[in-house]
Amino acid sequence: MASYSEAERKRWPDIVSDVDLRHLATKVLKHWMLMAFALLSTAPVALVVLNSFKARRAIFRNPYHLPNAETFDLAGYETVFEKSQFHLYYFNSLFVTLTALALILLFGTMVAFALAEYSFPGNNLLRLFFLLGIIIPIRLGSVSLLRLIVSLDLIGTLWALIVVYVAGGLPLAVFILTQFMSQVPGELKDAARVDGASEYRVFWLILPIIRPATGTVSAISIIPMWNDLWFPLVLAPGEATRTVTLGAQQFMGQFSNDWNALLAALSLSSVPVLIIYFISSKQLLQGLTAGAIKN
Repeated sequence: MASYSEAERKRWPDIVSDVDLRHLATKVLKHWMLMAFALLSTAPVALVVLNSFKARRAIFRNPYHLPNAETFDLAGYETVFEKSQFHLYYFNSLFVTLTALALILLFGTMVAFALAEYSFPGNNLLRLFFLLGIIIPIRLGSVSLLRLIVSLDLIGTLWALIVVYVAGGLPLAVFILTQFMSQVPGELKDAARVDGASEYRVFWLILPIIRPATGTVSAISIIPMWNDLWFPLVLAPGEATRTVTLGAQQFMGQFSNDWNALLAALSLSSVPVLIIYFISSKQLLQGLTAGAIKN
């Protein structure tokens, strides 16, 4: 057994306190860095919302001040609802986003179950195919997609956007869901098969187990679909099929912009995304941290 001198024993409290101070300093630094990043991320959104309740002059004169009795103005929101069919744009965006998300989750879980559960010729090649879908941006194929949508007689419809969004969201969904599917214990699936469950029944039984993965896929997939401007402009630019993002562009002119209406439209367009994100944030965090700690 090691022996320590009296002087070394007297230094132990100092050594322990130094370790505690370093640990505390590291923890405080991490928290300050996270707070700074959160502030940088939320500040632009907060500025857009605050300035949407101001008069035009106040937006440029005092953009960082809160609205008061002199600067408060709802002219932007009045313009949005009176001079545009914003409720229709809202419905179009919700219909496209939720329908595409449901199809991504349905097809993504099915493909992930097949890739994770069965060994067949071409399994690794199919995984590579979906991996390439993550690497290669779907916008590179805009011309080919436009020709395909025209040949399917879907141009100018919301289903054109749904088809493209499902195709663009499936690769990442399959990649994430496959990792989770492969972590489901095989004993659970074998027990279900012994009890007489079909493969479809086994598939539906394990879906609740991978709920964190579906929440992660939902949170990651919703934002780019809701905020997309390119494909609505190319595939469905008509008034009846405009989405929220495309509808907000009508308040931007070649020589002048209606900043009140534009900021109001952007503020309104961010509400559904925030609601859906907060609903699925718990599942998102569970999905991101799953597998980091072993049982």
